[in-house]
Amino acid sequence: MATHHGELSNLEAHLVAASGEFVGTFLWLWTSYAGHLMVRHQAPGEAPEGGMLNTTLTSTALAYAFPLLANIWAFYRISGGLFNPAITLGLVAAGQLPWDRAIFLFPAQLLAALAAGGLVQCMFPWDVGETNTILATNVSISQGVFIEMFLASQLMFVVLMLAAEKQKATYLAPIAIGIAVFGIMVCGGYYTGASINPARSLGSAVAGRSFPGYHWIYWVGPAMGGVLGAMYYRFVKFIHYEEANPGQDHDGQLENKGLPDGATLPRDM
Repeated sequence: MATHHGELSNLEAHLVAASGEFVGTFLWLWTSYAGHLMVRHQAPGEAPEGGMLNTTLTSTALAYAFPLLANIWAFYRISGGLFNPAITLGLVAAGQLPWDRAIFLFPAQLLAALAAGGLVQCMFPWDVGETNTILATNVSISQGVFIEMFLASQLMFVVLMLAAEKQKATYLAPIAIGIAVFGIMVCGGYYTGASINPARSLGSAVAGRSFPGYHWIYWVGPAMGGVLGAMYYRFVKFIHYEEANPGQDHDGQLENKGLPDGATLPRDM
């Protein structure tokens, strides 16, 4: 239990974070699966190649990005608001999250996705399997893996630079993450469904009892992307990126080695 100082033990802190990650992931995916179904059933149909029509893609992207933004902001102080095993893995690879915490977060995220998919299947009149992430018929499995990898690496680097890397705009990180997810889904939704999240793909596949034979790409691709983004983050930290373009997080007076004593940069740089 809590120590005599009123502080949580390591185990208690992990359990609190895991509970927040479960609830946050559940609320996000329950809302997004339901929104995705609504969009599909108000759309005129699917694209000839099996992907989403451009008339529904924007609405589908909003159905995932906006609830994600809101829940990250709500749960950031409880669990970090990760909601994604690939991002969790990337944070570990970047040295921003300890393995012992990640071990608690992984199952919380996956179980929450299963619960969200199951409840949407029970509560709504349509099959949640319709929200499955699938490849367009003109996209190969190998293409799908690398599309998912690069989409996930984009999200990973945004998370690292704006949420994990503390700076003046950190409190706005949920907005940037939501915008990134929206752009990622618009970019990749037609080709792969733009999962970028193994939990998101697992929840709809299990509840809808619809596993494509290439389901594994929605685990491997995002995981590779998370690690790729983390490796680039480690690289720019290693070469001291802060010294290449000093003063970007300052409004006026600077303390950067690259500027003379007392020098300032214009506010509009």
